[in-house]
Amino acid sequence: MREGKIKVLFAAAEAAPFIKTGGLGDVIGSLPQAVSDKTYDVSVVLPLHEGISDEFREKMTYVTNVNVSLSWRKQSFGMFKYEQNGVTWYFLDNEYYFKRGETLYGCYDDAERYAFFSMAVLEALPHLNGFPDIIHCHDWHTALIPIYLRLKYWDRTSYQRVKTVFTIHNIEYQGVFGREIVENVLGLSQEEYENGFLEHDGDVNFMKAAILSSDVVTTVSPTYSEEIKTSEYGQGLDSILRSESAKLVGILNGIDGKLYNPKKDKKLFSSFSKEDLLGKAKNKEELQRLLNLPQRAEVPLIGMVTRLVSHKGIDLVTAVIDELLSEDIQMVIVGTGEWKYEEFLCDKQWQYPNKLSVNIAFNLSLAGKVYGASDMFLMPSKSEPCGLAQMIALRYGTIPIVRETGGLRDSIQPYNKFTGEGNGFSFKEYNAHDMLHVVREACSLYRDEKGWAGIIESGMSSDFSWKNSAKKYKKVYLELLN
Repeated sequence: MREGKIKVLFAAAEAAPFIKTGGLGDVIGSLPQAVSDKTYDVSVVLPLHEGISDEFREKMTYVTNVNVSLSWRKQSFGMFKYEQNGVTWYFLDNEYYFKRGETLYGCYDDAERYAFFSMAVLEALPHLNGFPDIIHCHDWHTALIPIYLRLKYWDRTSYQRVKTVFTIHNIEYQGVFGREIVENVLGLSQEEYENGFLEHDGDVNFMKAAILSSDVVTTVSPTYSEEIKTSEYGQGLDSILRSESAKLVGILNGIDGKLYNPKKDKKLFSSFSKEDLLGKAKNKEELQRLLNLPQRAEVPLIGMVTRLVSHKGIDLVTAVIDELLSEDIQMVIVGTGEWKYEEFLCDKQWQYPNKLSVNIAFNLSLAGKVYGASDMFLMPSKSEPCGLAQMIALRYGTIPIVRETGGLRDSIQPYNKFTGEGNGFSFKEYNAHDMLHVVREACSLYRDEKGWAGIIESGMSSDFSWKNSAKKYKKVYLELLN
């Protein structure tokens, strides 16, 4: 029988509210807190990026200073501690690697920066409040932790019982670098490259080696865990994932219900709830006014908050935009991306000024208003590991229209006109006219007042809280330790 709490250490490159660039930051900002309870002692370790504000730095306490040897380099880090909502946050400070302004990724020495961070995490373990039972690593930035643990710390007694979980948030980003870094940067033997452990397609691949060396590999939705075992979605690692499929688990991400709450969201023109939707109608009217669209309550308003790239299905939208806008609808698009799509959509806005509003901007305030005001939310993604936008949309009574891929398939139950069940609309094949057909179906239901009220009720009742995801991760942790 285990004595005391199970200690889980999350390792990642970013986390809200400290610093984030996208969905990974949201996950690390929410999941540890959801896991923490009377059974689990949860902590998180992050680099102390320069972009982390003084608001947080002033509340950190100094723990220690630790030396790190990486290949021929001798570096050190300062270790700081911060307590919040039952979770202990550790920040590892090294200005040479992490004093890069707001930049987290994309530096010329990213391999070295995150190799250092991975080694630093392992060197920090004796200075935590007890050795972790499990280190939960996220994406390629921490992929070297399970690798170093197996190759460099196997002979240290206190490290031998530590288990590792590695989560793939997006398999497109694998941490791929030239083979020259093996000894000079990573401090590993060329043998580990030549025997195929680190090598993939002639390069060093952090993610591949982490998949091989971790005890459990998870992804951010059940469907995505199956998709990445195929050549279409696996980004070259599908054969590795098929061979390691026994330890691959898909767990759908959640969202922060306190953050995305139409009753309290200050970005909205007017608050509302599932029980009182008058405020939602007010949001629609005010957004139409703000964007110079005719203020018509009876017309379906379709929102998109997205990157304007083909990966997000923008090529499908542009392929049928004239047919789409021939319908009695309005459409609001917010995002930035490829120049050809930005130009095309802006031209279409000029052609359809009463139907289309295109906003080429990364504007969180406007995005929040679109979630709250739209009747429908279009996500025709080519692939989507999890997707959070469809979950956010449902919180605001905005009905998703999605392609059945990854987390979109796992979170959206297609509307059944015979039973009235479902929380959205979906299409299977990556085809513009299939998408158009489903949009027309949604618009048809919109004009059925009772039917539309029912799907809004179903959508706003959907539970995508982190509590559900945390429960499944705890099951993974327990099975791993037992």
